[in-house]
Amino acid sequence: MHAMQSPPAPPPALPEATGTDPYVEREAALMAAFASGEPGAAAELARSVGARVFAHVARLLRDRAEAEDVTQEAMVRLWQIAPRWEAGRARPSTWAIGVASNLAVDRLRRRRRAAPLDTAPEPADAAPGQEARMQQEARAAALHAALAALPPRQAQAVSLRHLEGLSNPEIAAIMDIRVEAVESLTARGKRALARNLAGRQAELGLSNDG
Repeated sequence: MHAMQSPPAPPPALPEATGTDPYVEREAALMAAFASGEPGAAAELARSVGARVFAHVARLLRDRAEAEDVTQEAMVRLWQIAPRWEAGRARPSTWAIGVASNLAVDRLRRRRRAAPLDTAPEPADAAPGQEARMQQEARAAALHAALAALPPRQAQAVSLRHLEGLSNPEIAAIMDIRVEAVESLTARGKRALARNLAGRQAELGLSNDG
């Protein structure tokens, strides 16, 4: 990674982190350690932050190779801004997820312009004799397929809010929209997910409430 391009913009103005969350403190400490050149800090950031980033974009893209590419790009950008990171601002993993989320949405848009929506890969067969695991994998595959069928911005908002647990103001900053628009996107996305999964609750072991 010696041939770096122009430095990225400073972190977006996400809401300030509050309280003394040990995970927030650890990530901030890792950013400071990396910025000061401490050996092993980059690898530790990749393990602690990269895993969350990968899980998020993998749900959106449903393609491991693409998810790995997006995760790597988001982590490179995080490493590049480490010397200018302001402690007490957004959690580093939240910033990286925001970058990766927008990169993933760009890829989804390009993909959908080039191919029909019914080309999503089928989930792999679960090992025989493991009914609980089969149902769990079927549930996850159905949810991810339903999420992938949403318009990209709806899928992004729903995933950030209900799977990553980010707040509406954090999502608004990531997506560069108003909080009211986030609420509208997530509400429409949840209704669409419910329609897409209608009739499969019993099969997937899902309840009808909420």
